[in-house]
Amino acid sequence: MAAPETGREPVVSMRDIVKIYPDGTVALRGVNLDIYPGEVLGLLGENGAGKTTLMKILAGFLKPTSGYILLRGRRVVWHSAAEALRHGIGMVHQHLSLVPVFTAYENIILGLPSRMLAGARQRIEKLMEETGLEVPLDEVVELLSFGEQQRVEILRMLFRNVDVLILDEPTTNLTPNETETLFNAIRKLKQQGKSIVFITHKLREVLEITDRIVVMRRGRVVGELPRAMADPRLLARMMVGREVLMRVEKPPAKPGEVVLRVENLWVKRDIGTWGVRGVSFEIRAGEIFGIAGVEGNGQAELVEAITGLRRVERGKIYFLGRDVTNLGPAELYRMGMAHVPEDRRSTGLIMDMNVVENSILGLHRWERFLRNKWGMLNWAAAEEHAKELVKKYEIAAPGLYSPVKYLSGGNQQKLLLGREISKNPKLIVAAQPTRGLDVAATEYVRRMLVALRNQGHAVLLVSSDTDEVMQLSDRIAVMYRGRFVVVTRPEEVTEEKLGLYMGGIEQA
Repeated sequence: MAAPETGREPVVSMRDIVKIYPDGTVALRGVNLDIYPGEVLGLLGENGAGKTTLMKILAGFLKPTSGYILLRGRRVVWHSAAEALRHGIGMVHQHLSLVPVFTAYENIILGLPSRMLAGARQRIEKLMEETGLEVPLDEVVELLSFGEQQRVEILRMLFRNVDVLILDEPTTNLTPNETETLFNAIRKLKQQGKSIVFITHKLREVLEITDRIVVMRRGRVVGELPRAMADPRLLARMMVGREVLMRVEKPPAKPGEVVLRVENLWVKRDIGTWGVRGVSFEIRAGEIFGIAGVEGNGQAELVEAITGLRRVERGKIYFLGRDVTNLGPAELYRMGMAHVPEDRRSTGLIMDMNVVENSILGLHRWERFLRNKWGMLNWAAAEEHAKELVKKYEIAAPGLYSPVKYLSGGNQQKLLLGREISKNPKLIVAAQPTRGLDVAATEYVRRMLVALRNQGHAVLLVSSDTDEVMQLSDRIAVMYRGRFVVVTRPEEVTEEKLGLYMGGIEQA
């Protein structure tokens, strides 16, 4: 159907799209969607709402169980993503698919026939000038920042003359400045008549950059409205199906004794270069110490050193007044440290194990869960513990003995957090605790961290989400290239200034 406000015909129409996976999971339930030329369409929804699945069908990565696609009014069936790309539909995924050891230029032209390579460099340079998506073409991709790598991926699509560009959670790992660069490029592409589909669960961004917003929930479209008629609370309610508080209430901190002290810490990356370079700080009971920064600037190595997962080369770590430098994680956990790792799927949980088994990981040597001195597990106690976590943290699971891979990302994170909190720790190290979570799960996790702080626990929060760090932290450090470039308080810094620190543009 035509867009009522302009009379234009859609470039793409998706009709009655159903997707059922082989295991019986119903991802899409009869979705209809139109995309118009020269618009930025925001596709908003919780994790598991079906946003990415729908766009993967449009881009040829998945086949629908039923339904069809119209491209400029003509019915099409994709047999591959390459075929969809040849017809002008390209998708930039949240996890980029570049060849790390190739240069930016080599990645952009990769796979093209030789007839398209004549004058390719000059055309790419012109494309960069027109869009503002500047990248060093001769630099190896693995040495580029995430924002630069993403620009390479977008240029790769644009060089193939796509008319519909799908961006899946494009700002996840960007600094505020890189996000603004991306948004400026999107505005220029829109002026050129390109159609941009912006998949996200970030309300503020969808309100800033889109023209029209489509909201999905549980595999269906539950609402559509122009940006001018939208506000954060309305969108959150449409996404979740209930009222969602947009901010976490946080009373003034009452810091107590020093729980963790880090002195002049030096830690190496896997490849042997320095990941952490002389970092020092302390965290007190009853406060949240936030570390902001673009991923890859040493935060992961710092967290692993503190939690006993990576060797400290120089410097000291003191926990509850004791030197715990290079102490193993099991001993640290016994002392009262809890760890919520940044990748819950590979480090925090075991996906093929069930809810009961995951609920006692790291606790399975506790006397409560042992049947005898030979280490046999008391499964009745484990089941009771899992029931307590499910009830207390409102974990939606098919059953206690269902593998956790069948839980949504938000419920997996609730299980992980609940398990770690059940240790009654003195310190909670939370790395990217809301990454990939929808607005409701994000709200829940943030409230939980503030509640822990209010109860007198010390919280180390590591996040690339500037809004999260600003909202939750009592003190903030910004990490860039392995060092703290500033330590400040939320009330003493703007989000824009924080972004400049994160990008290494300013230092205190």
